[in-house]
Amino acid sequence: MKARGEKIVCLTAYDFSFARALEQAGIDVMLVGDSLGMVIQGRSTTLPVTMDETIYHCRCVAAGRERTLLMADMPFMSHISAEDALRNAGRLMKEGGAQIVKLEGGREQASVVARLAGAGIPVCAHLGLRPQSVHKLGGYRVQGREPDAAESMLRDARALQEAGADLLLLECVPAALAARVTKEVDVPVIGIGAGADCDGQILVLQDMLGLTPGRTPRFTRNFMVGAGSIQQALAAYASAVRDGSFPAHEHAF
Repeated sequence: MKARGEKIVCLTAYDFSFARALEQAGIDVMLVGDSLGMVIQGRSTTLPVTMDETIYHCRCVAAGRERTLLMADMPFMSHISAEDALRNAGRLMKEGGAQIVKLEGGREQASVVARLAGAGIPVCAHLGLRPQSVHKLGGYRVQGREPDAAESMLRDARALQEAGADLLLLECVPAALAARVTKEVDVPVIGIGAGADCDGQILVLQDMLGLTPGRTPRFTRNFMVGAGSIQQALAAYASAVRDGSFPAHEHAF
């Protein structure tokens, strides 16, 4: 799809019913994200989400998918070492039905990515704003604004691709930097708050359905506005990503 210039449409999912709805809307990738800690469990961060909880939700989503690629997050502290990562990623695939795992971190995670890739486990690397590092980063802030930080992220992207990552996800990254990363790596780049030039887009399901209480992120859009049903909103999102109308300028940094 990257080679053909076709946009990749991604959304989070946490249960069977929405997995079926995403299938019907033609979503390309479903992510069982550790965002479930916030939108399902009502936590203030993603950090408390456990491996068992992720496997449970992954199994629910797997029951509802047919053709859509199923990706699952590696929870906080589940990939500290290569062996921890191998054991936990194996559980996500064997017990949860995941087809690819996502882990946060830069080139310091290259050895972990290489170990997983060597064992035949597909990996999506997550750069930019990394919610599991929210306390280290000092909050939910755009990453890569300064020239040194931007160059460091480019080096991270190259190193993770070389280690065997099959996908990259960029979160809350300036659009110009995301465009550079997308151009310089061969693997598909999925953006969330990273501008329109990424190979695909992802949003948290509850955000794009207007269900998130309180302030919503700048990079999201409520697709229920003007839609007659959830299914129509999902189809509108998929169409907007594919035709390039989402994200628009106001959704980028």
